[in-house]
Amino acid sequence: MADRLAMQDAFVTYYTDCEPDHLWVAEVDGAVVGYVSGSIGGAGTTWGQVRIGGLAAFRFLGGRYRLGRRTYRYIARLIGSAVRDEYPHPDLRDYPAHLHINLAEGYRGLGLGRRLLQACLDQMTALSLSGIHLGTTNLNERAVQLYERIGFRLLAHRRTRLWEPWLPGVEVENLVYGKRLNVAG
Repeated sequence: MADRLAMQDAFVTYYTDCEPDHLWVAEVDGAVVGYVSGSIGGAGTTWGQVRIGGLAAFRFLGGRYRLGRRTYRYIARLIGSAVRDEYPHPDLRDYPAHLHINLAEGYRGLGLGRRLLQACLDQMTALSLSGIHLGTTNLNERAVQLYERIGFRLLAHRRTRLWEPWLPGVEVENLVYGKRLNVAG
């Protein structure tokens, strides 16, 4: 459970603590089965990533997490990927907003992801932001198809070695997709 708490802090806490007005959830029969969290420019920036990492480090040093070997290995690999610059970045002047989406596997393909994304895009458009971006990998094929169907385009990609221990022989690329909003003309 402590590993799960660390992952929650790394991937979601920024949005719930700093930008809760840009968070939507999908519920089925009273249970949350997915969410999309948006940021108007904090989470997708270097400063946002430092803040997220700093929070997790502070909580780790404070004894909040009891991490297992797999999580330590993942963190070490994640740091290595960052040092090797395996994460492509969008031009934040064109794509300042950021989103993160997650939907439980059994609820994918039902239109919930599209509805969550549309709620986020509608709000970001109403806020007069120029664009929004997200990150994923080439292995997330169904999500990539959804992003492209609703107007996201691939901005950049880079091969990553992060997943090699768990997916030997599989070439994985980090992808960054963006969608322009409020573009005149």
